[in-house]
Amino acid sequence: MTLIQIIVLALIQGLTEFLPVSSSAHLILGSKVFGWPDQGLVFDVATHLGTLFAVLIYFRHDLIEMTKAWLVPVQNDADQQHRVMVVYLAIASVPALLIGFLAHDLVEFYLRDLRIIAWTTIGFGLVLWLADAVGPKQRNIEEINLKSALIIGLAQALALIPGASRSGVTITAGRFLGFSPDAAARFSFLLAIPVVAAAGGYGMLRVATGDTHIEWGQFMLAMVLAALAGWVCIAAFLALLKRVGLMPFVIYRLLLGVMLLWILA
Repeated sequence: MTLIQIIVLALIQGLTEFLPVSSSAHLILGSKVFGWPDQGLVFDVATHLGTLFAVLIYFRHDLIEMTKAWLVPVQNDADQQHRVMVVYLAIASVPALLIGFLAHDLVEFYLRDLRIIAWTTIGFGLVLWLADAVGPKQRNIEEINLKSALIIGLAQALALIPGASRSGVTITAGRFLGFSPDAAARFSFLLAIPVVAAAGGYGMLRVATGDTHIEWGQFMLAMVLAALAGWVCIAAFLALLKRVGLMPFVIYRLLLGVMLLWILA
């Protein structure tokens, strides 16, 4: 990979991993526009680790409180809430991890088609618009319960379909369940931690057990750029939600899907 390719694709991955706009669609679009070959497994591992570091750093205070709540006896309602949040995140992660393990080859060989990505980008964008438009939704993240966590977790499994967007389907599910955009996004980002960690760990295992040569300079550059872009993306997205809501991202998904269909044509 060239230096320009590493920089552009790492920034794309970091900026789109946490937005409801499909990182896979953007990576494919970038490669098509510039005529670049597939970035390969090593690059995917590096950017997954980068985005994992981004969400860990951004939500470090929440994660520290959740960890402390399990290490010491519960002192108050806040400690109890942090405890149950860990349980809900673990339960919500199971569907995507299980289905991803069982259906990885199916997705990899049959669903990574540009036409599928284009239509899922449009289709799930319209579902996001519907979820955001139907009725007032102001539940905060502290009001999440076992049923809500499981439904959002089941929705996350749909993100295995290229173009669906992991954050897009989880935020959509959260909005349908009555959570505010901020609450839905925050739970979505916290839920990314186990899934992205699993994807990165599986990729590292494949690299370690294979004969792939690693250019460590390129690996570290891709990881750092993805981490920086991911952190900026999380902060900017949460700030934008309070000002403009989700509608601009719906419009962007529709335009992106149409552009992919135009490339196909």
